[in-house]
Amino acid sequence: MARDISAVMRSETEINLRKKLQLVWMLSVPTILAQISMIAMQYIDAAMVGSMGATASASIGLVSSTTWLFGGVCSAASYGFSVQIAHAVGAGDTDTSKRVFRQGLISIIVFALVMMSIGLAISGSLPVWLRADESIRTGATAYFRIYALFVPVRQILLYCGASLQASGNTKVPGALDVLMCVLDVVFNAFFIFSTGTFTIGGIKIPGLGLGVKGAALGTGCAELVSGGLMAYFACIRQQHTAIMKDGLFRFSEITQEKALKISIPMAVEQIALCGAQVITTGIVAPLGTVAVAAHSFAITVEALCYEPGYGLQAAATTLVGQAIGAGKKGLAKSFGWITTFFGIAIMTGTGIIMYFICPYIFSFLTPDIAVQELGIRVLRIELFAEPLFAASIVATGALRGVGDTLVPSIMNLVSMWGVRIVLSIILTPTLGLAGVWIAMCTELIIRGIIFLIRLKVRIK
Repeated sequence: MARDISAVMRSETEINLRKKLQLVWMLSVPTILAQISMIAMQYIDAAMVGSMGATASASIGLVSSTTWLFGGVCSAASYGFSVQIAHAVGAGDTDTSKRVFRQGLISIIVFALVMMSIGLAISGSLPVWLRADESIRTGATAYFRIYALFVPVRQILLYCGASLQASGNTKVPGALDVLMCVLDVVFNAFFIFSTGTFTIGGIKIPGLGLGVKGAALGTGCAELVSGGLMAYFACIRQQHTAIMKDGLFRFSEITQEKALKISIPMAVEQIALCGAQVITTGIVAPLGTVAVAAHSFAITVEALCYEPGYGLQAAATTLVGQAIGAGKKGLAKSFGWITTFFGIAIMTGTGIIMYFICPYIFSFLTPDIAVQELGIRVLRIELFAEPLFAASIVATGALRGVGDTLVPSIMNLVSMWGVRIVLSIILTPTLGLAGVWIAMCTELIIRGIIFLIRLKVRIK
């Protein structure tokens, strides 16, 4: 696939709309399917934890915004190099794409070790900083500490997956994401529950009964297997990133400077976005265990609506990036708008469907009626923002393809902190958790509008 896409970018002077749609379809569908499968597994994962009660769900939900922060920063580090790989592949420069990948691999491993150390250092204090109830602090600390230990594995998984996608290969990352989700359920069942909790054909399935800690270990082990396979395909099998040939391990200051220019604004963006989510969790935590659990479950349920958008985001980055690398700015513009409108259409549809089926999903995730009712109520508020949420997600990917990360980062910073946090602080004392989600809905609408404007201005 990579060879076909990059060849089309360079050889054809004019690509008709049908061909453009085919390329978008080729790149986005495997990733979208992988995202949907991951969502399904997340639901099963959440249901496993939810079966242990609201306290267990709240323990994990409390630190979830911080785990997103770590994941977002690690993803930003990966994009600093993967965007350069997309440009090199679009230009037909395989030697450069290999060199960038190798230098990036060393850089992100060092970075991941630093992030792991930070995570371990703050794990004990984090629940206190978030003003959590005493009943969930021990579980939250244990979960986050184990999460931190697996950060290097997660970083390699993210980087190798992003590099494969930048090369035009979405099938392998998509398949391995599906595998990771299946393994997550299997490992979680083993680590979370005690022997005999599940039976197949009368045979008791063994288990360690580790509870909340088991959920973190299960996810980490699933990432370890999938990350190892992702690294194998990126480092050995993929033409544009193979590190076992040609010996191109030369360090390039220019590559590092470009990576920093792309990654630092993205890291700031993730800190702004996820940092605001951490503050939001701090606003929600005093509302009680039911509110924290409902907030966490509602975010999980909403993922079915927005994860397909992230699949299209990856396709937009690859297509726009390769078009820029091939010197075709007009084609880059077309791909930017096609993927964005495709994302808006898909997420509008998923939002409408979710409005009606969310009660059934909440009943699957948790037996707690109070959590179900509150989660349904707040989620339905936010679903009205899905079309413009899609615009912001996919447009971000298109802007990354041209290396535009600084201004979008500033836009996210202003939107999250100037709108969502301010409104949450104002509305929560009188409206409770609903106030947080009204603020979220308002902010997502504003963010979508300004990202559409930025896309129009930046990709001409």
